[in-house]
Amino acid sequence: MTTLLVILAITILLFVWGKLPPDVVALMSMLALYLSGILDLAEILSGFSNPTVIMIAALFIIGEGLSRTGWTALAGQKFVSWAGNSFPKLLILITMGSSLLSGLVSNTGTVAALLPVTVSAAWTAGSLPSKLLMPVAFGSNTGGLLTLTGTPPNIIVSNALLEQGIEGFGFFEFSLIGVPLLLISILYFRYLGHRLLPSHKTQNRPVNIDSEIHQWIENYSIGDQMYRLRLRSMSPLLDTTIAQWDFENNYNVSVLRLKRRHPNVLKKVFPFVEMPKPHTVMRYHDIITVKGASADVNRMIMDFKLGLIPTKSSQDEMKKELINQEVGMAEIIITPQSYFVGRTLPMGKYLKKHKIQLLGASRNNQPLQGKNVTIKAGDAFVIRGAWKNIEALKKIYKHLVVIGSPEAMSKNVESLNLRSYIAMGTLILMIFLLAFNILPGAVAALISAGIMMLSGCVPISKAYKGISWTSVIMIAAMIPMGLALEKTGVTDMVAARLVTTLGEIHPAVLLAGIFLLTTAFSQTINNSATAVLMAPIAIVAAVALGVSPKPFMIAVAVSASTAFLTPVGTTTNAMVMAAGGYRFMDYFKVGFPLLVLFFIATVLLVPFIWPF
Repeated sequence: MTTLLVILAITILLFVWGKLPPDVVALMSMLALYLSGILDLAEILSGFSNPTVIMIAALFIIGEGLSRTGWTALAGQKFVSWAGNSFPKLLILITMGSSLLSGLVSNTGTVAALLPVTVSAAWTAGSLPSKLLMPVAFGSNTGGLLTLTGTPPNIIVSNALLEQGIEGFGFFEFSLIGVPLLLISILYFRYLGHRLLPSHKTQNRPVNIDSEIHQWIENYSIGDQMYRLRLRSMSPLLDTTIAQWDFENNYNVSVLRLKRRHPNVLKKVFPFVEMPKPHTVMRYHDIITVKGASADVNRMIMDFKLGLIPTKSSQDEMKKELINQEVGMAEIIITPQSYFVGRTLPMGKYLKKHKIQLLGASRNNQPLQGKNVTIKAGDAFVIRGAWKNIEALKKIYKHLVVIGSPEAMSKNVESLNLRSYIAMGTLILMIFLLAFNILPGAVAALISAGIMMLSGCVPISKAYKGISWTSVIMIAAMIPMGLALEKTGVTDMVAARLVTTLGEIHPAVLLAGIFLLTTAFSQTINNSATAVLMAPIAIVAAVALGVSPKPFMIAVAVSASTAFLTPVGTTTNAMVMAAGGYRFMDYFKVGFPLLVLFFIATVLLVPFIWPF
C-alpha cells in the first residue's frame, strides 16, 4: 500500500508540475504499477480494452465529422449574428452556445470553433476578448454535463456503475443537473461574472475565414472580371464538353464553376460542379461562372447565345461563389528556389496536374491584371481547389509556401452540404441508440464513427488525426491506477474514512466531501484522470454507508468538470488564456464564485433528483 501511495503522489505531482505531457505521466504511472508488482501485465493493459476508452475515441471522430461538415462553424456564426452588437445579449448567447454545443461535440472542439468568431464579435461589439473567452471555456465545461457523451467523466462514472452491476445513467439523465447548472452559469456571467472578468487588451486577433477571404477578394481584385452566364436552348454549347471549345485559348476566359439546373436522364439534378473539368458536359439551363475581360466575355456571349445573369458584388456573395465544404481558397508565396519561378501561367487556368485554379496574382502588393503571368520569386497567388488538393501542395513542392492551414480553414466554412446532413443524422442515430439502451455505448459510438468515415464526413486518412490521443491514452493508462487502489485496499480505506468522518453525520455531508475532494484534484489534474481516481472511492463509500451510489457518482462527474480556478485544469481553459490575455489569478477571481454556486446547487439538488 505504501508503494502505491508513493506512485500516486508522484503521479499527481507530475500532473501539477505540467512539464511532461499528461499521457506520458499516465504511462509512467502504469509502468510503475507493473514494475513494483502491484498489478500484473493483464491488469495494467486492461484500460486499453475498456469500453470507456473505446467510446471516447469514437466520440472524437464523431465530433470531427460535425466540425468538418460545417455544423460547429455554423453554430458559432449563428450565435454571434443573433447577438448583434449587444454585449449582454452576446455574453448570454456565447455562454449558452458553448454549453449546448459541447453537449454534442467535444469541449475542445467547441472552443476551437467558437474562439475566432467570439474574438471577432468582441471587437465588433466594442468590447475585449477577455470579456467573453472565459465564459466560452467555462460554458463548454458546463455543457458537458448535459448528456452522457458530453464529457469523459460522465462516461467514466456511468461505466463504473455498470462494472459493479448497477444500472448506469441514461443519455439525457445528466441534463437533470446539467440544465440547472447551465442556468446558474448564464445568470452568473450576466449579473456578476462580467464585472469580475478582466479587461486585458490583446493584439493577436485570430484569423477569421470571412475576413481572410474578403481581403483576398479585395487585394487580388478577384471579383472584378467574374461573370455568370446561362446556357439558352439555342446555344451551340449544349451537350458538349468544355474541352471542345478551348475557352482559355480562344476567348481568354476560364470556367470556374458550373451550376446544374436541368435534370439528367435519371431525373436527378446535380446542383454544382465546383471544379469543372475538360470533359464536363454542359446542359440546358446550366449557369457557368467565368473569369475574363469584359470584351472577351461579351464576345463569348454573342457567339454562344448565352444569357448574362446579374451578380451581386458583395464580398459575402463572392465568398459563397468561391468556397464551400469541398472547395476552398488559399494564398501561396513563391520562394526563389521554387519550381514555378520563370514559368508562365494563365490566370484562371485549371491546372490538371494539381487540380487547382489560379484566381489572382500579386507582385509587390499590387494585383497583376494580365492574362498570363511570368512568375518571379516573391510573387503571391490566390488559388482555388479542393481543400485536400491545396493541403497536398505543401508535400509536392518544398519551395512553395501555403499561408495558414487550409485544413483548419475548411472547418470554419459554415455552408452545409449532403454530408453535413449525414453527419447530423449520424449524431441523432447515436443519441437514439444510447437514449433507448438499444446498444452498449461503445458499440453505438463505434457504429456512428464508422458511418462518419464511410460516408466521407471524416476522411478515413484524417479520422485518427481527429482523435485526441493524449486524452485517450491518458484515460486508458490511468484506469489501472483505479484498479490498483481497489486491489490494495486504498479505496476501501479512503471510503471508510469518508464514511466515518462525514457519512455518519449525513449522506449529504459525505456528498459534499466527495465534491470538494474531486474538485480539488480537478484544478490541477485532467478531469478524466480525476474521475477515474474518485469513481471507485465514491462507490465504495456509498455501499459502506448503505445508500445508492448514483448521487455520489453524479457529484464526481459534476465536480470533475469544475476546473474553474486554474488555467491548467482543462484544455479549454488553456486554449483561451493567450487569446484573452488572461493571468493565473484571473481564473481564480472569476471561477471561485461560480464554483461555490455549483457546490451549493449540487449538494441541494442532487439528493432530490437521485435520492440516497
